[in-house]
Amino acid sequence: MHFQEWLQTLGTSGGVRGPENKDFWSLVPSLPLSSSFSFSSLSLSPSSLLGIGALASFTAYWLVTRPRPMRPPCDLNTQSIPVQGEPNWRRSALLKDDLLLEFYYDDTRTAYDMFQRGLRVAGDGPCLGFRKPGEPYQWISYTEVAEQAQVLGSGLLGKGCQPNPEQLVGIFAQNRPEWIISELACYTFSMAVVPLYDTLGEEAMVHILNLAEISLVMCDKEEKAESLLGNKEKGVTPTLSCLVLFNACSDAIVERGKNCGVEILELPQLMELGRQNLRDPAVSFPLPPQPQDLAVVCFTSGTTGKPKGAMITHGNIASNSSSVIKILEGSFVIQQEDVSISYLPLAHMFERMIQVSMLCHGARIGFYQGDISLLMDDIKTLKPTLFPVVPRLLNRIYDKILGSVTSPLRRAVLHYAVRRKQAELSSGVVRNNSLWDRLVFNRIQANLGGNLRFILTASAPISPTVLSFLRATLGCLIFEGYGQTECTAGCTFSMPGDWSAGHVGAPLPCAMVKLIDIPDMNYYAKNGEGEICIRGHSVFRGYLKDEEKTTEALDSDGWLHSGDVGQWLPNGTLRIIDRKKHIFKLSQGEYIAPEKIENVYMRCVPVLQVFVHGDSLQSHLIGIVVPDPEVFIDWVKERGIVGSYEELCQNPDVKKEVLEDMTAVGKEAGLKSFEQVKDLHLHPEMFSVSNGLLTPTLKTRRVDIYRVFQERITNMYSTTAI
Repeated sequence: MHFQEWLQTLGTSGGVRGPENKDFWSLVPSLPLSSSFSFSSLSLSPSSLLGIGALASFTAYWLVTRPRPMRPPCDLNTQSIPVQGEPNWRRSALLKDDLLLEFYYDDTRTAYDMFQRGLRVAGDGPCLGFRKPGEPYQWISYTEVAEQAQVLGSGLLGKGCQPNPEQLVGIFAQNRPEWIISELACYTFSMAVVPLYDTLGEEAMVHILNLAEISLVMCDKEEKAESLLGNKEKGVTPTLSCLVLFNACSDAIVERGKNCGVEILELPQLMELGRQNLRDPAVSFPLPPQPQDLAVVCFTSGTTGKPKGAMITHGNIASNSSSVIKILEGSFVIQQEDVSISYLPLAHMFERMIQVSMLCHGARIGFYQGDISLLMDDIKTLKPTLFPVVPRLLNRIYDKILGSVTSPLRRAVLHYAVRRKQAELSSGVVRNNSLWDRLVFNRIQANLGGNLRFILTASAPISPTVLSFLRATLGCLIFEGYGQTECTAGCTFSMPGDWSAGHVGAPLPCAMVKLIDIPDMNYYAKNGEGEICIRGHSVFRGYLKDEEKTTEALDSDGWLHSGDVGQWLPNGTLRIIDRKKHIFKLSQGEYIAPEKIENVYMRCVPVLQVFVHGDSLQSHLIGIVVPDPEVFIDWVKERGIVGSYEELCQNPDVKKEVLEDMTAVGKEAGLKSFEQVKDLHLHPEMFSVSNGLLTPTLKTRRVDIYRVFQERITNMYSTTAI
């Protein structure tokens, strides 16, 4: 056997295939060999022997350490299966039949069970982490969390709460360990929680407290307690009788509460009451919930009208989190050493499901300090392995990376390195130890702690360009999911091994997804397009005390109508292509879906945020645009215009340049002429949660934005000639 043939046999038996094989053999020197060649007839000098030995060592090392593609859990060309022969009614290819997944582990059928499993796995290991400015994280163990939850739950019973799912307890706080401990305290005695958040507004807060008949609310800060007392003093929240503060409170607020019939307690006081109450044999043992019991009433953000309370059961939570565990079982198994960063609002089910999954496996959750401007410092300190994100944050990371590369040479190197990593991704290889990671991407990865293994993006569409770029630069698994509060969190999830972009994956094993006709928008299921409907174990029970809205969302067969428009792709994955809600007609009768147009314009370099508005009395669209402050000034300067950020926003020439760029991007994306904005206003202040123009889940409050800019919109319509 020839020497090269022997090496090739070694390589073939080791599984070297395709381009990797070709690249490797190009490194092997050509030897003058004949059919009579043998090792015994080969006269080699000592240096040649050393060279062959080095080559053999290199060969062995390369074969052992070469990147291996991730093995997908199913055929990536068939990620979902038609149900009952209907091509637009599909379920996960991971299921053996049409029987949907309820739970992954036999002993985890409720949110309470999932924490108890983590307690058995981790015991005295770290569970919940927090930090003070400039200090390392401090950790509360699983054992301590379990003990505190039982004591706190006993304290709630001592204040008159009943140990059943009809008892609703409010939690009005930022993400912190006490939030989770309070939630677990409720679950320990079968009570349900109602998350409250700052930006609800006074009217919505009063509506929720009265609808849910909440008597006790857990608060983090005195300011929030004061806002609740203000409503009580006005006589508009008669059921409220007790507030428990995580932070220390003043004597003045205690007295103020007493004057309006509300008892104000600090958390240690309630814990002490709980310890005393546990001496009573009747409440000394947990009364855990059943899968069908209510776990949380999650009020939707209320982009239009009053918030609706989605009733989520323990079975909903168990099935949804179990489905993600099922999909990831061969590629990413959460370990006790894993840690996630908690900064997305706990009032949102996306963050809650991440935490339930972490707790189920005895992993760690570190909370940010409560100040979003310090998030990157928290990440560098915590070094998370799991990072839940929303597309808006990934867009900022993407812009930051590109903005930091100024010289043409460095930009060329970056894009070449990205292409090389994307080539690996296309063959199923995900890693952070390649040559390009060491030379180009390690600093980027270090800014996110350097330990990331898993990123999950959800809650809004993400640009395929951004997703592919970050999969290459961050060198970790990045999955995309789609869902809504009413299906607990997710209903589709991208499949391990499928690193293509432009879709949101296949149905989760806990749910089926089908598309139905929307004749008004010319979407028909026979064409593989239509409104996305979901049915399964993760679909909510309905809206709290609102039969009319429940009937609108859930049909008689149990299908949840999402209001989103989807398209089945040939490989069985789902693409979000439009939105049924928030559509309107222009005066000429054309239907407009503004969110679809906004997602296109977000690809424009100078655009950070955009709001597209139309009117049935008008024939064209206008826009409110917030330029990206990190790139806007340089982008305008390249076009020969200079000035401060605020000055540029008022410059009509700048507005013209931005409008032309948006029109070009829209045309490239296939927007029709009537879908393009014909005028815009550049606004220097970001839409945010604090100014009431975004919901806590970072969705646009369309009604509020229109109200703020109504005068400007009217002026644009009066001056724009079409």
